[in-house]
Amino acid sequence: MKPKVTTEFQHGKAQIFKNPFLESLTKTNPIQNIIVYGIAIIGMLILAHFEIGLSFLTIAGLFVGGMFFWTFAEYMLHRFVFHWVTEAKWSQRFHFVMHGSHHHYPRDEERLLMPPVPGLIMASILFLFFYGAFWVFGIPKLTFGFFPGFFTGYLMYSFVHRATHIMRPPKRFKNLWQHHSLHHYRYPDKAFGVSNTLWDRVFGTMPPSKIKDKKQEMA
Repeated sequence: MKPKVTTEFQHGKAQIFKNPFLESLTKTNPIQNIIVYGIAIIGMLILAHFEIGLSFLTIAGLFVGGMFFWTFAEYMLHRFVFHWVTEAKWSQRFHFVMHGSHHHYPRDEERLLMPPVPGLIMASILFLFFYGAFWVFGIPKLTFGFFPGFFTGYLMYSFVHRATHIMRPPKRFKNLWQHHSLHHYRYPDKAFGVSNTLWDRVFGTMPPSKIKDKKQEMA
C-alpha cells in the first residue's frame, strides 16, 4: 500500500537530525526570519532599481505579480513536493525532513517557519529557476523585481501558517484556520492552500463542506 501523509500527531518537538549542529539549523523564530529574509528582500529591491535599472512602477508591478504567483507555488509545492512520499526509504526520509515532521508535531513552534539556512538555499534555487524562465523570453532582468514579491508572498504565508497553529482564529479568518486544521487532522490529501483557498477551489481539492460532511457521517 502506498504510504500516505498521516493525520496522527503528537505533542512536543520533533527530532530531525541526531547531529546537534544540523538539528539547530532546522529551528528558527519569527524575529530571526523577519531580519534575515527582510534584508534579502530589501537588498534585492535596491539592486533591482539602482543596479539593474528597473523603474519603481515596473518593480511595483512585478512585485505584486510575484506575490500572486507565490499563492500558486504555495499550493503546488505543498501538494506535489511536500506530500510526495513513496515506499522507498530515502523518499520517506526526504518527506519527514521537509514536511512529515510538521504533520507528526504540528505545534512544534520552532519549526513552524522555514529556518534561514535551508530557506536561503531553497530561495537561491528558485531564483535561478525564475531567472532561467525570464531569460528564455529575453527579459532576465525582470527577475530582480519579480522575485522579491514572490519571496514576500512566502514570508506572509509562513506567518499565516504559524498563526494557524498557535493562535485562536480572528473572526474574519476563521474559515482559513479551519481549512488548514482539516488538512492536518482529517483530510491530508485536500486543503493544500494555507494563506488562501483559491487554488484548492481551482483544482478541486477543497475539503467537504460541513453539511456534506454531516450527511456522510450519518450514512
